[in-house]
Amino acid sequence: MTTLNHTGVSYMVFHLLGIPGLEDQYWWISIPFLISYVIALLGNSLLIFIILAKRSLHEPMYLFLCMLAGADLVLSMCTVPQALAIFWFRAGEISLNGCITQLFFNHSSFISESGILLIMAFDRYIAICYPLRYTMILTHSLIGKIGVAVLLRAHGTIFPIIFLLKRLTFCRNNILPHTFCEHIGLAKYSCDDIRVNIWYGFFVLISTVILDIVLIFVSYVLILHAVFHIPSRDARHKALNTCGSHVCVIILFYGPGIFSVLTQRFGRHVPLHVHILLANVSMFAPPMLNPIIYGVKTKQIRDQVVHMLFPKQK
Repeated sequence: MTTLNHTGVSYMVFHLLGIPGLEDQYWWISIPFLISYVIALLGNSLLIFIILAKRSLHEPMYLFLCMLAGADLVLSMCTVPQALAIFWFRAGEISLNGCITQLFFNHSSFISESGILLIMAFDRYIAICYPLRYTMILTHSLIGKIGVAVLLRAHGTIFPIIFLLKRLTFCRNNILPHTFCEHIGLAKYSCDDIRVNIWYGFFVLISTVILDIVLIFVSYVLILHAVFHIPSRDARHKALNTCGSHVCVIILFYGPGIFSVLTQRFGRHVPLHVHILLANVSMFAPPMLNPIIYGVKTKQIRDQVVHMLFPKQK
């Protein structure tokens, strides 16, 4: 990409359009956004509260689940309120600094969640392959260090993007056809050469999300290898059942994102509003559905929720 001549204008304020082509449907579109946001806030907050309040749930699996719920809260709060403001009040104006801040927390929370899903796969591997040493390996100290490492990786890889964007001059346009800011979506409106941004974005994707997917796949290959060598059929079923919730969450988290990327890459005739809707689904569906999946499929959490909502029920 060649460097273009600057016009002398560098936009410091941008306008998020939302979903171009569906403006007359904004009130209807806002309903699932609002419902998903409320469920995400209540569900993940309740999940965090239950796990932290009940000492019986201070086990590695539930502590990692607590981290996942925290990442879900940040991810939903980064995207959905801005979209609702656009749908209800056409309030899409955002400063350059505000846009960069939003995409920083948006991308870093997404990478954090990907890292936590990888750690949860490792947790399931330890629990199934080394059950007697499970709590000895995954101590509270190690879990804390893992949590810090996940945060440092996410924020450390996204932090340079701030400077890669701040160095650019935005003179092409200040109208962003989206509901939230994202790295390349903002950089492409610059008059400068953005090859560094493109290659760094590619590096971040490969070194975080793609690497996580590969390692999760390897973990489950090892898990399945161990499970099918268990002589007892009931024990095999129980071991696989403990992975059910995690597999559902993995598919829910990576599935829409991969489908969205493939649609953008190969669906050249797909309308713009479909791309934007898919991008939003990949952002608000996991935070909404993750607490429901774990609440339904995990007996310990389900029992605690029932006890909290119906304290007199035996």
